Amino acid sequence: MINSFFLQNSVLTPNAASLEGAVWIDLDNPTPQEGAAVEAAVACEIPTRDEMKEIEISSRLYLYNNAVYMTAILPANSDSGDPVMGPVSFVLTPTHLVTIRYHAPRVFTAFPPRAIATKLEMQGADSVLMALLEAVIDRQADILERAAIEIDVQSRSVFLPAKRGKNPDYQAVLEKIGQMGNLNSNIRDSLLTLDRLITYFGQILTKHDANSDLRERVKTLASDVKSLADHANFVGSKITFLLDATLGLINIQQNGIIKIFSVVSVIFLPPTLISSAYGMNFANMPELGWEHGYPYALGLMVTCAVLPYLFFKYKKWL
Repeated sequence: MINSFFLQNSVLTPNAASLEGAVWIDLDNPTPQEGAAVEAAVACEIPTRDEMKEIEISSRLYLYNNAVYMTAILPANSDSGDPVMGPVSFVLTPTHLVTIRYHAPRVFTAFPPRAIATKLEMQGADSVLMALLEAVIDRQADILERAAIEIDVQSRSVFLPAKRGKNPDYQAVLEKIGQMGNLNSNIRDSLLTLDRLITYFGQILTKHDANSDLRERVKTLASDVKSLADHANFVGSKITFLLDATLGLINIQQNGIIKIFSVVSVIFLPPTLISSAYGMNFANMPELGWEHGYPYALGLMVTCAVLPYLFFKYKKWL
């Protein structure tokens, strides 16, 4: 699918699927025919899906036939806890910006309406790319903030169970920690590719002697990416701590259960021994003739069970 936009009074304006006068062309899961049409309109090659998946930096960031090719890994469907990571390519020419993607990062549907509503001024394709990258970084920051809040919620449920009146569901907590860890790891990988992309874009702007405003915005954007990377590392350390603490609490709970079984076994061991002795039915057992032999045996078993219990309570083992 082709989504195109042109600049009207320096404001981004939808142009449906028309390529005439378009400044930004967004290719969403394009067909070969759509790719060929865009190549003819912008006079440059469009990378294929396989080319976008290349992991070498030289395959993701390069200059070819007066067009700049940049690829980053962006998340989609991150709010569901099962993010989809995929490459997004940015092809920048002197007159056009072409984005190619085969998944649906939210920023590509949220950025155009917001830019139109706020009347965000843009002067050309490089200005559109700058605004789009800023929106991408804002989206990454939102995802990290949500992950940090979710980790705080899980921390309270684990470390303050008394306020909830019951023990936490450790299986659900571990599943949530796993989801947040996976999301945070994906965001860190995405930020790494964005850091390289923004650094390369800044070099291109400097090489082409772009206006000082764009160069300053690139520097600010690079600083934001590094700050987000540090925050992602901090969130990752919190996730690791919470995982270790949760596993430790599970071990404590299991040890408590095993201790109860051990104590019960010790308490009932003497009565079991006594009942076994009196259950052998030898012919010459003097207790068989006692009038109160049965109550005596029961009392002896109860006494042998109570004494270990009182001893454990005295030692504060229970």
